[in-house]
Amino acid sequence: MIQFLLNNRLIETDKAASTTLLDFIRYDENLRGTKIGCREGDCGACTILIGSLKNGKLEYISATSCLTPLPNVHGKHVVTVEGINLNDKLNQAQQAMVECSGTQCGFCTPGFVNSMCGFALNSTDVTYDNAISAIDGNICRCTGYKSIERAAAKFTEQLKQKDQSQPLEWLVKNNFIPDYFTRIEARLSEIKTEAFASQGAVPIGGGTDLYVQKHDDMHAMDLEYLFDRTALNGISFNGSLCTIKSSVTVTDLMQNETLLASIPNWYQYMKLLSSTPIRNIATIAGNLANGSPIGDFTIILLALKAQLTLANKANVSRQVPLKNFYLGYKTLDKKADEIITEITFEIPNNGSQFHFEKVCKRQYLDIASVNTAFYIKVENQTINEAQVSMGGVGPIPKYLAKTSEFLNGKSINTETILQAEQILQSELSPISDARGTETYKRLLGRQLFFSHFITLFPDTIKMDDLI
Repeated sequence: MIQFLLNNRLIETDKAASTTLLDFIRYDENLRGTKIGCREGDCGACTILIGSLKNGKLEYISATSCLTPLPNVHGKHVVTVEGINLNDKLNQAQQAMVECSGTQCGFCTPGFVNSMCGFALNSTDVTYDNAISAIDGNICRCTGYKSIERAAAKFTEQLKQKDQSQPLEWLVKNNFIPDYFTRIEARLSEIKTEAFASQGAVPIGGGTDLYVQKHDDMHAMDLEYLFDRTALNGISFNGSLCTIKSSVTVTDLMQNETLLASIPNWYQYMKLLSSTPIRNIATIAGNLANGSPIGDFTIILLALKAQLTLANKANVSRQVPLKNFYLGYKTLDKKADEIITEITFEIPNNGSQFHFEKVCKRQYLDIASVNTAFYIKVENQTINEAQVSMGGVGPIPKYLAKTSEFLNGKSINTETILQAEQILQSELSPISDARGTETYKRLLGRQLFFSHFITLFPDTIKMDDLI
């Protein structure tokens, strides 16, 4: 039995676990404010809020309900646009949208309003930029966005007075959310919150890949739900070694203080990965197991020399270097009954540096044409170690072994980089597709490879020298 709070009501359902939260909300509960758009997590029309008890504290995230399986909200609080309505007036997000003409046809409006309310619930750093980031997963076809941006600015100004010592009470008092929110934490504590039990053949985490690729087949699949298993969650550090469990999300890594302090521009790199509602539920292990040739986190972890721990149903574990995990297109060194349980990698330190680049048709919220990551350790202008990875240039996420080997022991200079780029081209095998021609992808590979050095060594390597 799956139990959760839907707005102000307790839900107990034995509906098929593979049912998406979106379909349950609309068709079983007749809450039609949550819209059906793309069913791929791109448009944000189906955005809802999910509140969870973490370390005894109630925390909310925005999420795309079209990609969320019902078991992933077991023991949680699901909030639709109906659940943030006040009794006799508009809440502050709704009012700002009205006053700033932020809605035209209205189809996208519930998603924007929910995302803005999620920002109000979560924000400790109330800025306009952070408010805009909170709605980065919502698309509007009518307004041109400027009116919505004005609404976000108005909303932010009102939110700046938020009392961080009693946030829920302040938000209720100032008409951001209805008063039942103050009772949710106590009500959730009464629900048995162990992860939904399942022993299926197909593992599923956040669902952001599987529901996009096989939505019509999901009801017939024998699924094993992994998202909320305690043993598969958490980030730990042992010196410079970082270990992430398989249900850790992109947002978890994006907000980790150790990684933010250790890797310059880490937050900016994470911003290039999808949108806020997707990052909130997309698991790192899912990105790796999907095997996409352009998986962003796959490319990042290849350059960071990641090791995977796989475990089977009998709990027998083995380790595989990520660079050996991909055997062919969507073919993995993983047995049918194995799941990824841990991912370990070294944080750059003691003279080592990391850099990530991504080019796509849109700067944000898009899959890459080509992406690449670079780890390098230099001492006295000599490269002691280099690790280069690139996506979109072959049938698998590519660890550039020959290029990396060539760079080791070389001096940092223009000649070395130009020679390495020639070796790099011999390792690429891109195809022409919707994201660009073979020639274009080779050119991107070249320019992005140069960008690693220009960015990390601006006093030594100049762009003009590499043209």
